[in-house]
Amino acid sequence: MHDVQEALRAHVDDVWAIQATLEPDGGTCAERQAQFQALQAQFHASDNPIRHHMGQVMASFAPGLFVGGEEADLPKDNLDLERWFRQPKGHERRMHGHRHTGVRLVQEGPTLLLALDAHIAHPEPFTAADLWPYRHSPAPACQRQAMHRRTIMRRARSKKNRSLLLAELERRYFEET
Repeated sequence: MHDVQEALRAHVDDVWAIQATLEPDGGTCAERQAQFQALQAQFHASDNPIRHHMGQVMASFAPGLFVGGEEADLPKDNLDLERWFRQPKGHERRMHGHRHTGVRLVQEGPTLLLALDAHIAHPEPFTAADLWPYRHSPAPACQRQAMHRRTIMRRARSKKNRSLLLAELERRYFEET
């Protein structure tokens, strides 16, 4: 067991060396690209099959890694990428633990998107004083209508409440005409 860990430790150090070439704080784009190519050539020429494979993988990733140079204002990680596209789907998946975000984005989307992107204009945590002016702000009409439709559809799916819902809808229809 100890021998396996020692063998893996060298490969972990290799992965850290590769990661260091990808970090923007590690120098200019040209310097980091040169370091990456040197590591890639070193790994590809290695007799160790794992390092040789790392070199092959690095060669396949190399064409797209340093595109844009220093001027590129690209997202730094997946969360930054989601903020860039303004789609909180990943956040939603982590929030309730399912792959599908569910109907929540459709129904609460008009206010949820603003809440999820609020950190862009307000980098520090919100305080009660920051939120107090919005305490009586109503949800947009489209959101209220979507929530109302959801309530009706949930009642319609219930075998127990379906007849009551139909009677209520029929009564409302005759009252309006």
